[in-house]
Formats: sequence, C-alpha cells, structure tokens
Amino acid sequence: MKRFLLITLGLIILLITAGVLALPPLLRAIPSRYVSLMPEPIQALGVRDHVEILPTVEATVELAAFIQPSATPTIGVPASPTPVPTTVSTSESNSPPPTSPTPTPIPPTPVPIPFEPTARLYGIQHQFQAWNNCGPATIAMGLSYFQIYTRQSESADWLKPNPEDRNVTPAELVAFVEATTDLEGLDRVNGTIEQIKQLLSNDVPVIIETGIDPPGAYAWMEWYGHYLLVVGYDDELETFWVYDSWLADGVSAQQDQIAPAEGRPISYQELDRYWRHFNRHFVAIYEPAQGEKVSQIIGEAMDDQAMWSAALDVNLAELEDDPENPYLWFNLGSTYNGLGEYEMAAKAFDNARAFGLPWRMLWYQFGPYEAYYEIGRYQDVIDLADATLYQRPYFEESYYYRGLAYQALGNQREARKDLNRAAEFNPRFHQAEQALAALEE
Repeated sequence: MKRFLLITLGLIILLITAGVLALPPLLRAIPSRYVSLMPEPIQALGVRDHVEILPTVEATVELAAFIQPSATPTIGVPASPTPVPTTVSTSESNSPPPTSPTPTPIPPTPVPIPFEPTARLYGIQHQFQAWNNCGPATIAMGLSYFQIYTRQSESADWLKPNPEDRNVTPAELVAFVEATTDLEGLDRVNGTIEQIKQLLSNDVPVIIETGIDPPGAYAWMEWYGHYLLVVGYDDELETFWVYDSWLADGVSAQQDQIAPAEGRPISYQELDRYWRHFNRHFVAIYEPAQGEKVSQIIGEAMDDQAMWSAALDVNLAELEDDPENPYLWFNLGSTYNGLGEYEMAAKAFDNARAFGLPWRMLWYQFGPYEAYYEIGRYQDVIDLADATLYQRPYFEESYYYRGLAYQALGNQREARKDLNRAAEFNPRFHQAEQALAALEE
C-alpha cells in the first residue's frame, strides 16, 4: 500500500512538472491579449522566454571621437528616420543628397515664451488602457481636451489594424490626429521641461514617450516603453501631473477604478530620467489657430536639421557625465541618423549594445536597423530583428528592415516573405508596400 501511494505521488508530481514545463510554450501560442487576463504568475511564465538583452558587440569608439570637429554634421543633409529601400523611385528613396545641398532655412530664435509657475488642463477624460493599448488610450485622452471624445477601441482600430501590434510611434499618433480630426499634431525630439510647461501654459496638451520600470509586484514585466499625457505642473513642488493609462496613482490600476482627478504626480527629475530613454520625444496636439504660438515655443527646432543639431549637443554633453549609459548612446545614434550621418550612428549604436540595451528596445525605436542597413551591415540588421521577433512576431518594422537586409544580400525569397509580413501585419505601414513593389519590379 505504501509503495502504491509513493508511486501515485510520484506520478502526480511528474504530471504537474510536465504541465508546468509545457505551460510556457502553450501560453506563447495564445495571443498575448488573452494571456493578459490570466493571473500574473501564469502571465510571467509566458513572457520570460526571451533574450536577456539585445545582441551585443564590443564598444567600438571612445566618446572623444564623437566630439572631434569631423563628427560635426553637414548642414543640409536631410533627416530620414525611416528609410525606404534604395531601389524605390528617386522621390521616395534614400539616395545620397546632392553634392552641394541647399541648407534648409532656419527660423530666427524667437523671444522666450513666458509661462506661469503652475498650470493645469481641465476637462480631460481619463481612460484606462486595454491590453497593450497605451498609445490609443493616451491619444484619446488628449483629444478629449478639445471635446473630441474617442473610445480607445476606435483609435486602436486606426492605429493598430492588428491588435497584436506592440507599438504605436509618435509619428503614427500625429497621423491619426490629422487624419481623423481638424486638429494638428507635432512630434519632436530633444524636448525640455520648459517647453512642456510653455505648451501647457498655452493650452496645448503634451504626450511624452518614456521608459518605465514596472513597480512592485509588476517588476517581473521588466522595462517597457510607455506614453504619458502631461496635464499640469507646479514649479514650487517641481512636480508634473500626468494622466497615465496604466498607472493611475503609481500602482497598477484595474479597469473599474476611477482615475484620481489630479492625475499621477511625478517629479521633474524622475520624468526627465525616463523621458530621455526616448531622446525626449513628445507630441503636441493643438488647434490650427494655436499653430503660431506652438512654433514660437518650439523655436528653431521646428526645423528638423536644427532640432537634430541641438539634440547632438545635448546627447554628447550627457554622455560626458554618464559615458556607460546605453540609453544615451542609443539617443546619440538616433540623432546621427536624423542628421544623415550613418557611420557615426552605427558606432553609437554599437556602444549602446555593448553597454546592454533592454530586450524590448527595438519594439519602439528602430535606429540601429536604419544605420546598419544604410552602411551595409545587413547581418546586424537580421540578427537584431531575429532577437526582437523571437517568440513575438508582432513588429512590422522588424520584418521590414529584415526584408530589406535579405534583399540587399540577394535572398529575394526571404525578402519577399518579410516584406509581405510587414504589409499584412499593418496595412498602413506603406514603406513595406513600396519595398514590395520595388522588389517585384
């Protein structure tokens, strides 16, 4: 009898063990929006099968090399944050700029716009995000300031034709605003605390793209990208208030909870710390009549060349203070991409990888793909895309760049497969359609 009980117990333990081992693959086969409804310990089993950090390389260049005069970008080189393949028609390609480009006129420096020591935007309706829906939820909150009441499901239908899409870019948020409303949108990098306050003081909602380390019991989720709608500030307290579609009050919120009317407080210092994970990228939403005021606040950075040149100064200064910070090296690479300096960008991205980037980094920002593709490091593009798409085939940008890399290496079959995946996953991602058309030609 005792032997029978021991055998039975052993079989039970064996079955439980087999079930636990089989659970992660099973969870990964289920769309993540459904897994998110399960208890958190079970969710964790389904998300932990990933690379710990993105594939790394050795740091290639000391910071001093980036500060040499030779690293200064050439005025007039156009920014190209998302290239299309060089086989596309001239009007849509990344062909090198003319030998003697005409510099883009830079507007004169305006008189600084004063702002109040405290300001708040009223009338905004908070929305708790559905799974992986911070972009659609946050833009819907921002539009409510202008009495445009959009459900996040409606904005998500436009922004994320495939509900598994893990990222909505700032450019896509602006495109949504301008395609579906009479409002205007503007996305810029290298924003400042002062600009946020100036915009809020002039009744312009601001969405910022930030990193987030999930708090408390949610730390197992690890670093994510996130959007916040800034609704107020107080200089005396050095505090912003944000409407956060996920963390209403600093603790993960349930859908049936009511968001605090004031929003979630966050210090200037903490906001800036996480904001710079995304090169201080922000989106302003405003009425056409406010356009001149917004231009005055943004100043010379309304011009792409001036914006990226100013960002370069900030990136280098911050790296001097913190030379092993991978986010700062990543920002430097993104800025060099914007300036058309792809060799320098690739070196900066090499250093970012050497110091260890979060494994989700290329969910949100695609600069390494762009830089490595432009200088012919196609295998690096493929390796990074493989790591990003591993167990999570949800990123049209990764498919797109990997398809371009395969095409450049002469692997037309894999190129066509990846470009088709990108176009089918997000029909609004027109770069993939253009690349497919060029491939067929």
